[in-house]
Amino acid sequence: MTEILGITGPIYLVIALGFLAGRLEIFSKADMRVLGTYVVKFALPALVFTALSQRPVSDILNGRYMFDYAIGSLIVMMIAFAWGWQRQGKSFTLSSLCGLGMSSSNSGFIGYPIAVQVVGPSTAAVALAMNMVIENLVMIPITLAMADSGNSGAGKWYRIALESMGKLARNPVILAMLGGFGVALLELPIAGGVLARTINMLAMSSAAVSLFVIGGALVGLPIKGMRRDVSAIALGKLVLHPLVIGLLVWLLPPSDPSLRAAAVVFAGVPMLSIYPILAQKYGFDALCAAALLLATVLSFVTISLLLWLLGELPGWIPAP
Repeated sequence: MTEILGITGPIYLVIALGFLAGRLEIFSKADMRVLGTYVVKFALPALVFTALSQRPVSDILNGRYMFDYAIGSLIVMMIAFAWGWQRQGKSFTLSSLCGLGMSSSNSGFIGYPIAVQVVGPSTAAVALAMNMVIENLVMIPITLAMADSGNSGAGKWYRIALESMGKLARNPVILAMLGGFGVALLELPIAGGVLARTINMLAMSSAAVSLFVIGGALVGLPIKGMRRDVSAIALGKLVLHPLVIGLLVWLLPPSDPSLRAAAVVFAGVPMLSIYPILAQKYGFDALCAAALLLATVLSFVTISLLLWLLGELPGWIPAP
């Protein structure tokens, strides 16, 4: 367990540092947004581009990994949706948002910094790229289309889909994916040059800055009066999601064994940091922000236990 805390401890200490910096007003909310913008538009795209451009395409597009992660996430989303709509009597829109919270991970800001210490930077970065494809092209569009279909003021589903595709086409991470795939397909020799070193410098800053931003974003988030729903979303994300993903990668393992552990680690982290922002247009941003806060706090314990469990299973975590 000491080794596990050696992995998770620094991650959550940086998050705590970001929280204290925001709480003590060393950094304002606006400052944190600027840092978050830097990560999303520069550091994270550089990380994804580096991961994709320096490996063969056959190593990047692991079909079984993507199948396992996508199907597992969709299963969790539908379980959460059914729990909210059928069992709890929630609206179609809120049930859809509960599904998004339980099934979509904060892969870039929290998942990657943890996975890189478990399976190594190369495997973690490739898993990150595939997860982002699934989250941005499958999970977010589907759940937001469902949420909009339950909102009387929303447009037709195909308009929603087209709007989502238009936003994705301008997303720096998606553009970095396309660029990385292109370089890998054409086998362009960019490694070791000035451009590659510049991109690597940006990529290396992703982990620390993103964790710091997560801590700052937690300052002032509400949680009172919503404990039942918030607890269900947080526990569904931290327990149900990695459990379903773990079962699928065990039954249908990826060709690279280390990707099994990567999938479970990414599934075991809290939900997207933009989760409350996505829910804002529907009026459920306070609930989603509270779920994000609770999931982030609880994840220190759940991820530590998850890594301990993976370490006890033979062949899941590669030897150092």
